[in-house]
Amino acid sequence: MKASVIGATGFAGAELLRLLEGHPEVEIACITSESSTGEAITNMYPHLAGRIEKNLTSMQDIDDIAAKSDVIFIALPHGHAMKIGKHLQNSDVKIIDLGGDYRFKDHKVFEEWYGVEHLDPEAKAVYGLTELYRDQVKGAKLLANPGCYTTCSILALVPLLKAGLIETKGIIVDAKSGTTGAGRSLKLGSLYCSVNENFKAYGVANHRHTPEIEQAYSEFASEDVVIQFTPHLLPVDRGILATCYANLKEGVTDAQVAEAFEAMYADEYFIRLRGKGACPEIKNVRASNYVDLGWQIDKRTGRIIVMSAIDNLVKGAAGQAVQNMNVMFGFEENLGLTQMPIYP
Repeated sequence: MKASVIGATGFAGAELLRLLEGHPEVEIACITSESSTGEAITNMYPHLAGRIEKNLTSMQDIDDIAAKSDVIFIALPHGHAMKIGKHLQNSDVKIIDLGGDYRFKDHKVFEEWYGVEHLDPEAKAVYGLTELYRDQVKGAKLLANPGCYTTCSILALVPLLKAGLIETKGIIVDAKSGTTGAGRSLKLGSLYCSVNENFKAYGVANHRHTPEIEQAYSEFASEDVVIQFTPHLLPVDRGILATCYANLKEGVTDAQVAEAFEAMYADEYFIRLRGKGACPEIKNVRASNYVDLGWQIDKRTGRIIVMSAIDNLVKGAAGQAVQNMNVMFGFEENLGLTQMPIYP
């Protein structure tokens, strides 16, 4: 099967190349970059030398790329995928978008939070949080890969919302991400001197992943859920830790909480239930597609605190995209993704 990557020089694009090169059923067809067209990918990412010896092309040749591909991954900022998706809507090629263009059921929500007009509002995209929407992913032609913060946060509380064990009001998601989550482009806030020995919040009360998390929470709770979401930037390369606070309903027991998580995730290859009292760490999921979940109940306040750790570039981006590709094409879901985390 032939796969192409549009936007191969970003961090998520490069991680896609690493994972696809090791996938036994995939041949990498085309890789693109508008800023580095014609250059060898190994000039930018020497760690790929000897494994991926390809030159970067332009996505302006999208029809030719589609003709050479069974699946196209789009690893670009929002605003690009909807143009490509609309252009290729009658093509046989399958599309997996790692950006935000197709993540919302209502395109007006995208326009409100992203500040641009949606150019493909009639598209029928599937939201690709694989563990929750596997049946829909199987038949998808256009797939919206979830965001990194959203993957980490949604998986943490959905079992409790589905089981009706927590109140839907007053949910707080406090999340921290490594600097690769900000992308590869030059930004003052991502410079070494800005990040090193520093720790800060950003996007307070207006981060674009907020409505994406709320969309999933609302679906599984069967009512509208509004949350307080605050992301933070960690002085590390990769990893996300989300600490999620919710009020337990009266009379909910430890056993009920454990049962809710087991009911949804006991058979999931990539979700590791660390259980009550466990505090997941980002280092324990580094460079893997795993999700580590732990929780604690504060009987004094009546709250449950659920902690979720992922690698933002793998389960939060490229790894989940490959996981979705596997489901879409009928491969084993974990094919090419069984790497153990790197430690230390």
